Amino acid sequence: MSFRIAVIAVVLAALAGAWWLLQSLGMPADLSPDTLADWLGSKGSTGPLLLMLLMMIAVVVGPIPTLPVSATAGLAFGILWGTAIAATGALLGALSAFWIARCLGREAICNRFPDNPVLARDGSQRFLTIAVLLTRLIPVFSFALISYAAGVTAIKAWRFAIATLVGMLPMTVVFAGLGNTFKLNPVLTALAGVAILIAMVWLPWSISRHPDSRLARWLQLNQ
Repeated sequence: MSFRIAVIAVVLAALAGAWWLLQSLGMPADLSPDTLADWLGSKGSTGPLLLMLLMMIAVVVGPIPTLPVSATAGLAFGILWGTAIAATGALLGALSAFWIARCLGREAICNRFPDNPVLARDGSQRFLTIAVLLTRLIPVFSFALISYAAGVTAIKAWRFAIATLVGMLPMTVVFAGLGNTFKLNPVLTALAGVAILIAMVWLPWSISRHPDSRLARWLQLNQ
C-alpha cells in the first residue's frame, strides 16, 4: 500500500510541476490551436519540448483533448516535425499512464481473473495488440482511458507502444497537416467506436464457445 501511495504522490507532483512550468512560461488560457501555436512559436527551440510536455499532460490527466494539440503541432512546426513532436509526446504520455496502471492495479487484476484469456498473466498478446491498435485508430475512445486499461492487462509494454504509435499516426498526421480546419464527423466516429467495442466484447465470448476454431488459434485466446 505504501508503494502505491508513493507512486501516486510522485505522479501527482510531477504533473503539478509540469503544469506550473507551462503556466509560469506564459501558456495562454485560450488553448485553441492558433493561440497555442503562436505561443509555442515564440519560445524558440524550447517550443517542441513544451508541446511534448503539454501532450503528455493531456494524455495522463486528460484535461486537454489530444487531437487539437496535434493540430497545434502542425500549425507551429509544420506537418512532418509537428507529427513527430505530437506523436512523441502522446507516446510518452501513453506509456506513463500504462505504467501507472500496471504498478497500481495489475497484480490485483491477475489475482481476480486468473483464468481470463485477456486479463490473466498469460493473456493473449495478439488479441490485446489488435485491440489497442483499433482503439487508437478511432478518436472516440479516450486516449488516457485506453492507456490505463491496457496497463492492467497482460499486454507487453513494447507491444502496447508499437500498437499505440501505429494506431495514432494516421489521425495525428491528418490533424497536424490540416490544423484546426479538420472536423471529425461525430456520428460516424461514434458508430465506428461502438462497432469496434462490440467486436472486442463479442470475440472472446464467441471464441470461448468454439475454442478450437481457426480464429481462436490465430488470436491465441485458447492458449
